[in-house]
Amino acid sequence: MSPFFRQQLERQGVRLAELDAALADPKVMSHLATLRTLQRDHARLSAVAQRWQRFLQREQDLAEAQALLADPDMAEMAREEIGAAQAELAQIDAELQTALLPRDPDDDRNAFLEIRAGTGGDESALFASDLARMYLRHAERQGWKTEIMSASDSDLGGYKEVVIRIEGEAVYEALKFESGGHRVQRVPATETQGRIHTSACTVAVLPEPDEAEEVTLNPAELRIDTYRASGAGGQHINKTDSAVRVTHLPTGLVAECQDDRSQHRNKAKALAVLAARLRDKDRLERQAKDAAARKSLIGSGDRSDRIRTYNFPQGRLTDHRINLTLYKLGAVMEGELDDVLGALRSARAAEQLAELEAQG
Repeated sequence: MSPFFRQQLERQGVRLAELDAALADPKVMSHLATLRTLQRDHARLSAVAQRWQRFLQREQDLAEAQALLADPDMAEMAREEIGAAQAELAQIDAELQTALLPRDPDDDRNAFLEIRAGTGGDESALFASDLARMYLRHAERQGWKTEIMSASDSDLGGYKEVVIRIEGEAVYEALKFESGGHRVQRVPATETQGRIHTSACTVAVLPEPDEAEEVTLNPAELRIDTYRASGAGGQHINKTDSAVRVTHLPTGLVAECQDDRSQHRNKAKALAVLAARLRDKDRLERQAKDAAARKSLIGSGDRSDRIRTYNFPQGRLTDHRINLTLYKLGAVMEGELDDVLGALRSARAAEQLAELEAQG
């Protein structure tokens, strides 16, 4: 382990002591949001501190075992201990370096997943439906809760646009690298000559703001329209103007919801989506202005980028940011995204580690 990372780990110990003092302050107990944040940080740093102490202990064990090599009677046992200590040290080293990576404050949040059809007409809309099903299946595998906030159907049964709220542990952390352009290559159902077509969709993953941190919406800057919901929903939904569309006039951003029978609840959900979009817009603008916002392979936030290709004739998925190719497209479309999402997180972690070392 480099001296830089050792120094960083020693600083974590100081920070843990500061958190202990903060949590002992009676004033903190009256601010639940602050208390939750401090408790979460304390739990994470406590785990880091425990692993760091184990690392130091195994370093001492290794040194003692190496000293025993000179004793013929103890050499064999010493070699076994050296091998075990070195293996554990390597594992803990990797864990600690990962634990030192700067965390996105939004990682623990729920997320809004937006999918929009792009180039390709009806085939693009059908692909948008396939992507929505893929993410819904993955959410089900993870035990996350999902809710379709709004959907605009195409003539052939796909989606022109669909917005899904996903609730669960660290949803945004898991899905945030999905934002971008998704391209599909396959023979459309409407193709009579068997030719492969290329079409595309865009995906955006937005962290759901906490109520206390939501963007304040000025009612004077909002236009709220109600209309009759389309699609499934029963007779009731066709008799009332229960669907709600909210337009933020200064930016032109629009959010709508029609999944609930209550106009009031649909309005609340649409406002929540709009607040998340405005918050994400502000975040992306800050990143663009930040001198440190380089064109990262992962998570640049540029949704015009083509990040992934789904080639159905070859059964191939390719993520262009990390040069990952998997020949298991059928499983991926059924929601088996762990290999893809894990590779993206690992690549980002490696990038962050290199940045940390360069700063040190």
